[in-house]
Parts: sequence; C-alpha cells; structure tokens
Amino acid sequence: MTTHAVPHMTPRQHPIDLSHCEIPHPKPFVCDLRVSPHELSGTIEHVSNIEYVRWLDRAAELHSDTVGYTRKSLLSQSVMWFVARHEIDYLGETWRDDELVIATWVRSFRRVKSWRDYVITRPADETIVCRAATLWVLVDLPTRRPTRISPDMLNRFDPLAKSSSPQPDTSCTSP
Repeated sequence: MTTHAVPHMTPRQHPIDLSHCEIPHPKPFVCDLRVSPHELSGTIEHVSNIEYVRWLDRAAELHSDTVGYTRKSLLSQSVMWFVARHEIDYLGETWRDDELVIATWVRSFRRVKSWRDYVITRPADETIVCRAATLWVLVDLPTRRPTRISPDMLNRFDPLAKSSSPQPDTSCTSP
C-alpha cells in the first residue's frame, strides 16, 4: 500500500496580488505550496492530477482550521465534511519545486451542502494552473446522513453568497 504525505502547505503570511485570477470573494483563504518530488507523475515529470485533489482537500482543511472548525473539533461534534463532487479544470502544468499559491473560499451554503471554489496559480509567471470547485456535504457520523449546517458555521466561513441562514435545499439532485 502506498502512503502519501499530507501536502506541505502553509497559510500565506503576506498579502499577494491575485487580481489576475479574477477571484470573486473579497477575502479568500490563501496558502502557499512548494511542489515536492513525490507529487510528480511516475510517467511524466509533472505533477500528477491526483495531487491536485490532495491540494484541494488540504487547502479546505487549513481554511476550516483557521475559522475554528478543525477536523478534531468536527469529530467531537460527531460530524465531518464529505466530498460529494469535484470539478477540476487543469489549465497548465506544474513541476518539481514550483512555488504555488492556492486561494479558496466558500461560494455558498445550503441546508446540508457547501460549494467551495479554488484557484491554483504560479505567481512567478502569473499562470493559473487550475480552477476547481468541490461540493461538500456535512455528515452526521453515527447515522452517516447529511446534517444541517449551523448558523455559526455559516458565519465563520463567510460564504460569497450571503444569507442569514442556510437556504432550504430545493434541488432534485443528491446529495
């Protein structure tokens, strides 16, 4: 069994101009990443597409940590975010030792769901290498059923689509 290290990603400490990325959220969560050798494809000397998914997950986790919803605190409440869908547009390649910036923000909350958007860019040449979105569902761990997102969680994540409380889910799709 192959194990992969958690991507070495850190919240950005200094402001960065991301105007070339056309990010709609006024205060996205931003983190830095340096591509390591284990993230390269075994066939071609560029980053494996699987690593992008790891990066998205880690960026979401770090953002959640900064607003007070660590995985440990979610477990203590017997809830966890589960991925229902990833949408990824690969727009450029990345290679060993590239220094990347990942910006993420919550687009919207519904009763039990949340859309989160991401942009991965290489500041050295202002290349946007990836745009992505993930549909997350908050799940009650004992029942494995979706559970309502609290008003506190909604407020802390500062979603782009503002509302006073999570909207009722009237979609016909699952989850």
